[in-house]
Amino acid sequence: MARWVLAVLLVCLPALGARAQSFSDAQRAEIVQILRQALKADPSILREAVGALAADDERAQKQQAGNAISAASAELAHQPEDAVAGNPHGDVTLIEFSDIRCPYCRQLEGTMAAMLAHDPGIRLVYKDLPILGPASILGAKALLAAARQQGPADGYARLRAALMHPGAEPSLASIRAEADRAGLDGARLVKDMDDPAIQARIDANLQLAERLGIHGTPALVVGGTLIPGAVSLKDLTQVVDAARSGHPVQ
Repeated sequence: MARWVLAVLLVCLPALGARAQSFSDAQRAEIVQILRQALKADPSILREAVGALAADDERAQKQQAGNAISAASAELAHQPEDAVAGNPHGDVTLIEFSDIRCPYCRQLEGTMAAMLAHDPGIRLVYKDLPILGPASILGAKALLAAARQQGPADGYARLRAALMHPGAEPSLASIRAEADRAGLDGARLVKDMDDPAIQARIDANLQLAERLGIHGTPALVVGGTLIPGAVSLKDLTQVVDAARSGHPVQ
């Protein structure tokens, strides 16, 4: 009985705190006594109650993220300027938010390559999210400018492969050199980087990420599921399979 009463008290604690002034001294003392006795008899009650509250919070956050993803579906998956890898007509669209200077994004590159090789039904959409300072913004501008050459996927993919590796901070000179080595027009790329439309796309990605609750990179969106951080091939495959079956991971 005490265990059940304590669980109810802990779940209702915020409301009880707001109404504390409506209790008499005797009622407040009785509540405190119930809490003390139950916790003394079985301290695990508190852990279980806190776990239940945390699970409720997690469910609410996932629901909120799912609603935001649904509301932003067109922005996420159907921007014609976005670079796309994999199968452009795939039955599952995977959106990747990344920063070229993020070590976890670089770590994810191998996983994503393996995923595309393993599953020919994946359509991968890239969203540049430069959150690690001016050099990241420079790199994002370069990638978006590269997407204008030889189609959104080809130029973007070539420069991305060159920039997504550890090394010195990217500079305008090094980016132009990498673009030339990748078979792109480096001079045109540098000029296009100054186009206000490029900055506008970066700003739009930052705003979209904020609405989705994305505050770090990498972040993946598959169906109605948001995956923060790098993920294993096994886990990613499970999420993709769930999205394909119409039953997103909860």
